[in-house]
Amino acid sequence: MSQSSNQPRKIGVFGGTFDPPHVGHLVVAINVLHELALDEVLLMVANDPWQKRDTRVISPAADRLALVEAAVEDIPGLSASAIELALGGASYTADTLEKLLADDDSVELFTILGADAANGLLTWERHERVAELSTLVVVDRPGVAAELPTLAFGKWVRVEVPHLEVSSSDLRERVRDGRPLDFLVTTQVRSEIAKRSMYAEGDR
Repeated sequence: MSQSSNQPRKIGVFGGTFDPPHVGHLVVAINVLHELALDEVLLMVANDPWQKRDTRVISPAADRLALVEAAVEDIPGLSASAIELALGGASYTADTLEKLLADDDSVELFTILGADAANGLLTWERHERVAELSTLVVVDRPGVAAELPTLAFGKWVRVEVPHLEVSSSDLRERVRDGRPLDFLVTTQVRSEIAKRSMYAEGDR
């Protein structure tokens, strides 16, 4: 995955609430890493996911970051990122990309979007800036291509990824109901959820 010294590092930015991170997230990240020959994919933990804040109780950002760190600790090329926690406040991808480029303006950025995120891109804060600063990577499931909004600038690439029927909301319900999480999250994530007593009650 490494680039020669005269080529920019190619960094994927895969943002999310990750409450909790599951195998579907990892399948997306590792397939995009491979298909686009990226140097690294950052699983970017939202500090305050503003589009979800009024829909349910969100676990503390520090706990969600710990789960993502546990999820990726043994996976080369995948990293947990606390950039949005450090920025504070509501998490906007445009701000995140600007921070990454301020830290290293030589990198080439790729913003990774699931189908729902791609369809809703025009509702994002400063979505034009996101398209300006990065290549947009839409993740398609086999045989189903996402509908993409028309942008005045920016470019899309598509990556087809195996679709797994697993969701964070179902996993939270499973913890509350005492059902197993085996093979839906990594062993490390399962242990971290138990250690932090997450999702046991109250969060719908």
